[in-house]
Amino acid sequence: MILSCSNISKAFSGNQVLSKVSFHIEDHEKAAIVGINGAGKSTLLKIIIGELSADEGEAVLAKGKTMGYLAQHQDLSSSRSIFDEMLEVKRPVIEMEARIRSLETEMKHAEGDQLEELLSQYSRLNHEFELQNGYAWKSEVTGVLKGLGFSENDFSKSISMLSGGQKTRVSLGKLLLTRPDIIMLDEPTNHLDMESITWLETYLLNYPGAVIIVAHDRYFLNRVVSKIVELDNGHSTVFSGNYDDYRQKRSMIRDAQIKAWMNQQQEIRHQQEVIAKLKSFNREKSIKRAESREKMLDKIELLDKPAEVNDEMRIRLEPNITSGNDVLTVRNLSKSFGNQTLFSHVDMDVQRGERVAVIGANGTGKTTILKIINELMEPDTGEITLGSRVHIGYYDQEHQVLHMEKTLFDELQDTYPNMDNTQVRNILAAFLFTGDDVFKRISDLSGGERGRVSLAKLMLSEANFLILDEPTNHLDITSKEILEDALVNYTGTVLYVSHDRYFINRTATRILDLTGRKLINYIGNYDYYLEKKELMERIYLSPTDEKEEANAATDTKLDWKAQKEEQARIRKRQNELKRTEEEILMLEDRDGEIDLLLVQEDVYTDHVRLAELNLEKQAIAEQLENLYKKWEELAE
Repeated sequence: MILSCSNISKAFSGNQVLSKVSFHIEDHEKAAIVGINGAGKSTLLKIIIGELSADEGEAVLAKGKTMGYLAQHQDLSSSRSIFDEMLEVKRPVIEMEARIRSLETEMKHAEGDQLEELLSQYSRLNHEFELQNGYAWKSEVTGVLKGLGFSENDFSKSISMLSGGQKTRVSLGKLLLTRPDIIMLDEPTNHLDMESITWLETYLLNYPGAVIIVAHDRYFLNRVVSKIVELDNGHSTVFSGNYDDYRQKRSMIRDAQIKAWMNQQQEIRHQQEVIAKLKSFNREKSIKRAESREKMLDKIELLDKPAEVNDEMRIRLEPNITSGNDVLTVRNLSKSFGNQTLFSHVDMDVQRGERVAVIGANGTGKTTILKIINELMEPDTGEITLGSRVHIGYYDQEHQVLHMEKTLFDELQDTYPNMDNTQVRNILAAFLFTGDDVFKRISDLSGGERGRVSLAKLMLSEANFLILDEPTNHLDITSKEILEDALVNYTGTVLYVSHDRYFINRTATRILDLTGRKLINYIGNYDYYLEKKELMERIYLSPTDEKEEANAATDTKLDWKAQKEEQARIRKRQNELKRTEEEILMLEDRDGEIDLLLVQEDVYTDHVRLAELNLEKQAIAEQLENLYKKWEELAE
C-alpha cells in the first residue's frame, strides 16, 4: 500500500464537504475520484498533498515514497523557454553527465591511487546515471513535449508568452518527467487535444508508479483506471473496475438501497396502521398488543433515505417542425487567418436525423466551421445551403447567446415572453436551478451553470437542427449523461464539435475528422473512427501518385453517400473474389478427378472417352489460367 486515507472530514463555513472518507491506493494502482461538481474531489486531493488540513482523519503516504500533484490551473511564471523549463527537472542528471565527462578528462592524466579513486567515482556515477535513464534524457524530454501537443517550433517559446492551458501542459510535462511514486492529476485532459489525451493514456497505463486522477473524461477513465472512488454527499464508496464497471455497479447498489428503504417505509406504515387499529378496539389486551408493537417499532434501525441523485435534469429536445431530408450542404469552404490556412475546399452534406461530430486537433478550425454555418463569421470561399424548413438552434461554448447582466429568470422570460412565471420556474428547475437560484445574474454563474442555462434556452427553441460547440464542457458526468440521452432520443438533426470521446461514442452516427485542412468522413461512432482512421488517412492524405489520383476523384465526395458507395464497391469486389476462389477450387477438384479417371484401364482403353476427358482437362486449364489472373487482380 502506497497511500492510506482514513476517515477524512472537511467542512467550509458549516458546509460539510467530506465526511469520514476512507480508501487506500496500492503500488502501481491507477484510480479515479469521481463525483458531481462541488462533491469535494479537488479538496480531497489538496488534503492528501497537505495543501489543506483535514478537520478529522488523515492521509498517510508510505515511508520513502514521493508524490507529485497537478492542479487544474497553473500559474507558471518563468522567463525560460519551454524546453529549458523542462530541462530544470533533469538538472541533476545533466550535472551528473557533466561530472562524468569531467572524470573522463581527469583520468587521462591520473595514475596510481588517484586513478583508482577516479575510476571508483566514475563507476558509481555511471551506474546511477544509467538508473536515472541518463543516456535518454533528451529524447525523454522531447517525447513528453511532443506527446503533450508541442511541436519543435514551440520548444523555444517563452513560458511568459503561453496561455493558461499551455502552461498547464508544461506543468504536466514537468510532473511526468519527475516520475514520483504516486501522481495525482486534477482534470489533466482539460487542455489537451484527442491525440495528446491518447498519448497520456498510454503513458499512464505504462507508468511504473501509482496514479490518482480526478476527471470528467469517461473514455479516459475507462482506458486508464481499475478503481473508482465515488464522492457523494460527502461520503465515499470504492468500486473496482473502470468507469463503465462503476456505472453499472453504482446503479445496482442504488436500486437495492431504494428498494430496501421503500420496503422498510412500507413495513413502518403497516405497523402504524395495525397499532392504530388495535388501539381503536379500546380493550386492555389490544392496547397492550399495540404498545408491544410500538416498542418493536422504536427499536427498528431506520435506513437513511438514499440521497437524490443529481439527475432530475431531464431535457426533452423535440423539433417543432420536421425539416426536409437535405438539412445542410457545404461546398468548397475555405478559411484563412493571415498566412495560416485552417481548411480549404471543404465539402459537407448533413441529412435529417443524423448526429454528426466534427473532431480534430486544437486549432484546426472546427469551431470556425460552426460559426460560418451559423453566419457568425464569413468564409473566404464557399457556399452554404440550408434545406427546406430548417431551423437552427446554436449552443456556443463561450455562451455568447447569454446576456450577462440579466438574471436566469429574465433571460428565459425575455427570450420566450409567452411563458408565465410558473412555466419559467419549471424549466429552470428541470436544469437544477431552484428557489432563489433563478434570480442569480448570468455573470455570477460558473461555466457549467451557464452551460445549463444555454441548454435550457436551446430546449425551448424547438429547433430541428442543433449546432453545438463543445456542449459537454464544464458539465459534470451526470449532466453529460442526461444530455447524451436527450440527443440520442432527438428526432431532429445534430452537428457538433466535441473532444469528449465517450460523448461522441454514445451520440454520433457519423464523424467528420478535420485533418490535413480537409474533412475525412467516418460512418460510425468514435470506436469505428479509431478502427478505420489509419486506412482512411492513407486513402485521403497519402502523397503517392496513386492516392493523389484517388483524392482528386473523391475530393468533393467526402459525404456519407460517397463513402457508402465506396464501401458497396469494396463489398462487391470482396464477393467477386470469394466467387472466383470457389470457382477455382471447383475446377481444381474436377481436374484432379479427371487425373484419377485417366489412369483407369476402362478409360484409357476407350479412345472416345479418353479424348473427351483430355479436351475437358484442356478447357479446365484455360479456365483456371483466366481465373488465376482475375483472382490476382481482385486481390490487388
